[in-house]
Amino acid sequence: MSQSNLKRSSTMESSINPPVPGLRSLSEMQFDNRFVRRLPADEDIRNMPRAVRNACYTRVEPTPVRAPRLLAWSDAVGELLGVSRPARTADPVIETLAGNRILPGMQPYSARYGGHQFGHWAGQLGDGRAITLGEVLCPDGIYRELQLKGAGRTPYSRTADGRAVLRSSVREFLCSEAMHYLGVPTTRALSLVATGESVVRDMFYDGNPKAETGAVVCRVAPSFVRFGNFEILAAQQELETLRQLADYIITEDFPELGVPGPSMPSIYVRWFEEICRRTGVLLAHWMRVGFVHGVMNTDNMSILGLTIDYGPYGWLEGFDFNWTPNTTDAQGRRYCYGNQPDIALWNLARLAGALAPLVADHAGLERGLAVFGEVFQDTWGRMLADKLGLATLGREGDDMLLSDLFDLLQQTETDMTLFFRGLMDIPVDQAAGSMDDIALAGLLRDAFYDENQAFEPMQLARLGGWLRRYIARARLEADAGPSAASVDPLADASATSAPGAMGTGRIERMRRANPKYVLRNYLAQQAIEALEQGDASVIERLMEVLKHPYDEQPGQEALAQKRPEWARNKPGCSALSCSS
Repeated sequence: MSQSNLKRSSTMESSINPPVPGLRSLSEMQFDNRFVRRLPADEDIRNMPRAVRNACYTRVEPTPVRAPRLLAWSDAVGELLGVSRPARTADPVIETLAGNRILPGMQPYSARYGGHQFGHWAGQLGDGRAITLGEVLCPDGIYRELQLKGAGRTPYSRTADGRAVLRSSVREFLCSEAMHYLGVPTTRALSLVATGESVVRDMFYDGNPKAETGAVVCRVAPSFVRFGNFEILAAQQELETLRQLADYIITEDFPELGVPGPSMPSIYVRWFEEICRRTGVLLAHWMRVGFVHGVMNTDNMSILGLTIDYGPYGWLEGFDFNWTPNTTDAQGRRYCYGNQPDIALWNLARLAGALAPLVADHAGLERGLAVFGEVFQDTWGRMLADKLGLATLGREGDDMLLSDLFDLLQQTETDMTLFFRGLMDIPVDQAAGSMDDIALAGLLRDAFYDENQAFEPMQLARLGGWLRRYIARARLEADAGPSAASVDPLADASATSAPGAMGTGRIERMRRANPKYVLRNYLAQQAIEALEQGDASVIERLMEVLKHPYDEQPGQEALAQKRPEWARNKPGCSALSCSS
């Protein structure tokens, strides 16, 4: 297993960098390996592409890189783990985060899984460039995995090199943290390390590959198990291993369900229902903030209901239910914004099929699928109400109010984030009665990409008419307090954002449901380009602003503006490929 050129830590080396008060150096952490210890391993330890059978993972170590250098660090994730930021550029911890150093107690591995990609069974996939180093028991009592993405070849790499480029790594690092602060259930990111090596990629799949800067992200989550981990076992009829994996996940991550086993098949049904519930909440959050994942293959769906695997994602800028950020999806638009709930249900049905051998009562799995629909519709409805500043939706005419709004947003290119944030400025008191259509629409001016089109007489009349209907609807509950039906987007993502009170009054509900700052693709691209030139100030500023997406943050307004025209068709600023 060992690679002779991998450095290993020692007590002397770990003592060089004293920990920050209250935190410890990563090199001093005690690692656990529950996944490795309790689940069957691949008996073949050769690190070469091949079909793997009767196993949940393969032991494999990262491939060392030439010159690791820390580019970014999340202090919040460090505190979550109880780990201090490396104090200097030569800190041996950076060697670990690059894959050059294996710490005592770590037993690195890559997971085996399959998946349906773009609606078709793809067979064995697996961690082709991700290697889990180990697990840490965090100060909050939760175990979390540390996983390196871009750490080199594994037996699941197929024809790939197992590496990642800077641009995709920056985007994953930033988006993991941005989504957390938006209140969206997500994996996290601890560090971003440059490798000092080039990676060759054909970014546009046009036959013109070029060398790019390589990087490694350290991802963090209680588990990176996804739907595809179960699909591959069912597809290969490895049913005992399927049960072992299910029992492990239930015991470790869903202990409230009880002790699973052949004598308690109802636990598997309740577990599947909980997966469906969490996925319903997750999809409602994506829709709330206008996030489009871009590659909702079953191997990119977390068993814990987290956002996982940030590839060609994007935020709606011009509102469009048919928009996809993935150039590979441009023709079929399978994974466009409006399709995401239906695709999640389709993916859950594939998971149900994989779990069917464990459950005699297949009607129970059907009930789980119904749970997804109910939870999504209920949560999305409550989130829409909050986005509009309403205590609830369900009055006569509310369905038409929403339908007309979505039609209106697509009639002229309208920025989703800025439009809903701007609705906070629309008065619903007596003052609104003295405002004409131009004055009302002017309060939303910043959301329109083509102001002339938006203020064209017919379109202006439509917008003005809708705003007056909205004002009348909002005035019905202008004095209402917080609604028990509200959903707090800032609730702990690990609790899957359970319903709770959101504050007092219309404006507070809207402020907490409608972010001002989101990770627009052009902002991420600016951070990437600056890092390529050795300038970390752009990513650092962006990280700080994205920690408070619902706040005004005076002086940072430039990061809340709609996409500039120069970024409309610039590579990396709108649609992206799956290339990494």
